[in-house]
Amino acid sequence: MPTVVTRDGVEIFYKDWGAGRPLVFSHGWPLSSDDWDAQLMFFLQRGYRVVAHDRRGHGRSEQVADGHDMDHYADDLAAVVEHLDLRDAVHIGHSTGGGEVVRYLARHGESRASKAVLIAAVPPLMVQTDANPDGTPKALFDDFQVQVATNRAAFYRAVPEGPFYGFNRPGVDPVEGVIANWWRQGMMGGAKAHYDGVVAFSQTDFTDDLTKIELPVLVMHGDDDQVVPYAAAGPLSAKLLRHATLKTYKGFPHGMPTTHADVINADLLEFIQS
Repeated sequence: MPTVVTRDGVEIFYKDWGAGRPLVFSHGWPLSSDDWDAQLMFFLQRGYRVVAHDRRGHGRSEQVADGHDMDHYADDLAAVVEHLDLRDAVHIGHSTGGGEVVRYLARHGESRASKAVLIAAVPPLMVQTDANPDGTPKALFDDFQVQVATNRAAFYRAVPEGPFYGFNRPGVDPVEGVIANWWRQGMMGGAKAHYDGVVAFSQTDFTDDLTKIELPVLVMHGDDDQVVPYAAAGPLSAKLLRHATLKTYKGFPHGMPTTHADVINADLLEFIQS
């Protein structure tokens, strides 16, 4: 399997398919690069080079005990980009991956990047605080950690069966293959990485990172996102970014790159070509 070893000695798995302008995809918690299948195939068939990696402790990457925080996530992404010598890249991040992209650009600079896309992404800050009253109460994330540590296999069925894809909404038919694929990806990763990752995606404040980004950014968010609620995420990130376009999707769920791949892929293509 193609891998790169980071500066702190962690082996990171990546996919690198095709030629042309590179598109780099960062996945959500607790999944893997496989969650981007619908996007990787779409853009590969249109002449792009598509790159996606499994975050440390996730998927096929090494299940280390430490480094499950946004700085390490950003550094691991930088290791992949530098190893492959990617330039003029468009960075696309979903959910936790959106935070990873934001921290990467703020921490490592924009010399190798040209655009970015945040899809249902966690910035600026997920957890509720006095300064972020519309955020999600910390008790919910504490419960996530309890479930990961004690009941992971069942929890990883409940999330995709319910809020992640909006399958708990009236009139929405669950898709068993999509649910099973979410479970498969989650169970490939390590419980320690997923446990620590809850803190990373929920408690990291990306406000300063967002203000540092100068390249064009497309912010895509569904207004029925039950995982990263719309009001405390997409619109606030767009306001903090210097050159942002906010695109709101009425009724779309958190996992909209899968459930509405045709719409998301078309809008991504338009932005990349603009």
